[in-house]
Amino acid sequence: MNQKQPDMGFHAYIRGIILIGFSLLMLSFIITGTITYYIAPTMLPFVYFATAVFLILGVLQIVRSTAKGQEEELLCDCGTDHSVQGSPIVKLIIYGIFVTPIVLGFVLPDKLLDSSVAANRGIQYGSGLNESTQASPATTDTSRAQAFLDDPDAYYAELENGSGSNTETTVSAEEFYTEEGYNQYYEELIDTLLAEEQITVTEENYLDVMTVLDLHLDRFIGKSIVISGFVYREQDLAENKFVVARFGMTCCVADASVYGTMVQTEEASQLENDTWIEVQGIVTETTYNDMRIPLIDLREFEQIEQPDTPYVYPRFSF
Repeated sequence: MNQKQPDMGFHAYIRGIILIGFSLLMLSFIITGTITYYIAPTMLPFVYFATAVFLILGVLQIVRSTAKGQEEELLCDCGTDHSVQGSPIVKLIIYGIFVTPIVLGFVLPDKLLDSSVAANRGIQYGSGLNESTQASPATTDTSRAQAFLDDPDAYYAELENGSGSNTETTVSAEEFYTEEGYNQYYEELIDTLLAEEQITVTEENYLDVMTVLDLHLDRFIGKSIVISGFVYREQDLAENKFVVARFGMTCCVADASVYGTMVQTEEASQLENDTWIEVQGIVTETTYNDMRIPLIDLREFEQIEQPDTPYVYPRFSF
């Protein structure tokens, strides 16, 4: 027993340090505000809880590593061998798996998602609810969710091949409101936007405004609009067009999607990818990849600093 005691105390101490390390890493993200680069605000209470729990468990592990704590461990009479099994190399590898992300979290600089990620993930114009202009009646009744449930393998194959935009369509405005139950909220939002002299798109209302523009584009054509985001271009875009894009996050950075609004101007070539700008223009329409989407006819733009909240988030308070 005496030979096992130092070994058990050492491992308990290392585990405590690892737990406290994770707690301090999350605390540093919270204090600096960079936690929102990776986690949506709605998930922050869970992060706060995890930070406190990891710290408490880490302290308890260090207490267990003391001579008194190990004596209690050895005399527990549970009939179980509490010593850590395996060779030193195996133990080193196991602890290395946990220590590595802590070290990298403190050492590597924080980085926002940018146009290079958008190029890999693809972009959803507006809110992603655009209707295909060439969809047949047989396909317009099938939503993306239903297509996935009917044949998941075929659905993923279409996404990988980039052919999903021609075979899958979004629900109509009536279907969207019926399925989601957002009738009153969006109708009130439409009335509010139409009553305003100029539509101002903010971080708080971004996805909502994009939704009503998609579903009720005809009602907003000719309206003045102000929107901000980073510049992004797809390879097949005309030289006089670019996209003002934002990343939308529901839970964490792993589920982030790229939302964008196409802008048309003869000055498009002056703007480089990932430049943050605020544009003011008139809402019109265009067709892109067989989809009818909003288009902003640019009147003026201004280069801005990256906002403190670069991502946009869905609203759940209806």
